[in-house]
Amino acid sequence: MLAILSAVATIAVASPALAADPKPDAIVKNRNIEARVFLDDKIKADAPLAADCLAEGRKWLDKNTADAAASRKEDPQFFRDGSWDFERKYSIRSVVADRYVSVLRDDYMDTHGAHPNTDVNTVLWDKSENKRISIRPFFTETADGGATMKTMVKAVIASLKIEKKKRDTSQTATEEWFKGLEPSLLKIGAVTLAPSTETGKSSGLTFHYPPYAVGAYAEGQYVAFVPWETLKPYVSPEGARIFGGARPKADEQE
Repeated sequence: MLAILSAVATIAVASPALAADPKPDAIVKNRNIEARVFLDDKIKADAPLAADCLAEGRKWLDKNTADAAASRKEDPQFFRDGSWDFERKYSIRSVVADRYVSVLRDDYMDTHGAHPNTDVNTVLWDKSENKRISIRPFFTETADGGATMKTMVKAVIASLKIEKKKRDTSQTATEEWFKGLEPSLLKIGAVTLAPSTETGKSSGLTFHYPPYAVGAYAEGQYVAFVPWETLKPYVSPEGARIFGGARPKADEQE
């Protein structure tokens, strides 16, 4: 009997499914919706960044809570299988020059439709200024339709086509699927600074796309990588300072 109890205890400790789940940093739970926001430990260690992400996350909770209440009032049948389920996770992707922090924002949403949906967006945080920024400071110009953005979007599409070939989904590597990618910072996709083999540097830019953005739902998310060398003619002095090295193999495989 003791041997059996010991074996059960060992399984309980070893099984991830039985491990204690992390506690949400913000949560709403009522008959209409259960929605949670999580910050990873690295974000929590940076108080201003954590406060910024949590404030945004709480607004997201409030909006979806209101939407769920309105939907139940209008179409209660959609809640026959229970409440909506929403989750948002903030996680650090890279820290460059001990200043620029790239954050991934992953969303999960189940409103009892044909299938749950996911979304991905990004935050670029300047630790020295304690605020969100864009990638503009790293380039001499980023005008809509300008040389930098045209080169960038061309490289993004080339990267996506390579990834689609790897996944055997080349049938969606068409202009129709890429028409939403325009040479504009607001329309090219959610961007992060890619990690590098060189400490403190970024190997280039990674662009993150949720399902449906550049492919069918079944294809899932895509990440396009643009090496800094491709954009070298357009980098600013600050860009020249932070870009260098190559993309780590582990990052590419992930």
